Amino acid sequence: MAFRTLDELPMDLRGQRALVRADLNVPMVDGRVSDATRLSAAVATIATLADRGAVVLVLSHFGRPKGVDPALSLRPVVAALGEVLGRPVAFVADCAGAEAEAAVAAMAPGDVAVLENTRFHAGEEANDPALVAAMARLGTLYVNDAFSAAHRAHASTEGLAHVLPAYAGRTMQAELSALQRALGAPERPVAAVVGGAKVSSKLDVLRNLVGKVDHLIIGGGMANTFLAARGVDVGKSLCEHELGETAREILARADAAGCTVHLPYDVVVARAFRAQAPSEVVNIHEIPADAMVLDIGPDAVEALGDVLKTCTTLVWNGPLGAFEIEPFDRATVALARTAAALTEDGGLVSVAGGGDTVAALNHAGVAEAFTFVSTAGGAFLEWMEGKTLPGVEALRQAA
Repeated sequence: MAFRTLDELPMDLRGQRALVRADLNVPMVDGRVSDATRLSAAVATIATLADRGAVVLVLSHFGRPKGVDPALSLRPVVAALGEVLGRPVAFVADCAGAEAEAAVAAMAPGDVAVLENTRFHAGEEANDPALVAAMARLGTLYVNDAFSAAHRAHASTEGLAHVLPAYAGRTMQAELSALQRALGAPERPVAAVVGGAKVSSKLDVLRNLVGKVDHLIIGGGMANTFLAARGVDVGKSLCEHELGETAREILARADAAGCTVHLPYDVVVARAFRAQAPSEVVNIHEIPADAMVLDIGPDAVEALGDVLKTCTTLVWNGPLGAFEIEPFDRATVALARTAAALTEDGGLVSVAGGGDTVAALNHAGVAEAFTFVSTAGGAFLEWMEGKTLPGVEALRQAA
């Protein structure tokens, strides 16, 4: 995919004002940032621009305000960003208009400021050309470093790329490069792990993947729906029985595309959904009527590990079982560790994404061993669905 990066900007950016769309939508507890992961992700881009002498103006949304809401101001995020950045960060009380223009005019080369929540303006989510123009007056160039918001066609994520010279920031560049390696132009064979509770939430993902990968591994509650569609009695398990025909249609698509779908043949069942609930491993055709499937069984996990050993590329979205509760985390942990070991040995390119996925890989202690782990939720899912992401497409057009 063609897009311009920071490497194509001059080394001396004095006299330039860079509007950087980052993702500062971080969790807060008692008025303080409780997880600075997204702030840390923005450091490389902000530091590169500031070190070259640009005035750096950071744009972001925060929460879902309906108009101006002091409780959703970005002001409390500023100090935390300054800490991870290791330099002073100012705050500008608007992201467009006369007050913002005056504040920006007083900034010196290399200064960094966070502008107020873009969603305080109704025109942000509407991608209003008037707001786009008002924001654009603050800067001379635009850098999108928020892949996590790239599935939204908003003023700060899409509109600005059409009116200012537009570039991908370091985080955006890393995301797009990883996704290209995973599904855009992957080395084959390719495996995809898709887990989670419901098939209904990932129908488009499954339909897209069966035409793109060689092996589709289905886990979580989704696997129960596919097993039931094949005539398996899944007892009291979470299952969307009404989607049986849809599951069979996906299986038929996979067969026609030469994609092997892997469903478990042994599973872990329990009568209660709680930590350390009594459980047992059974064949899928021996699931007790009063039990529920909460994880994939050890034999199936071992077989899936053997599948990964034959593959060169892996895309992972969603856990294999109820990983938040022991002992139903074992399949996810075991397969994740196999994937991590194959990656570290240089035989596998592994790309993972989605909120539960990141949590599961962190739980397994292997997130850092994967080739790339995306912290983008909705954008990662829409990319797996094969959809065009407006923020990414705008960068491509700008190039």
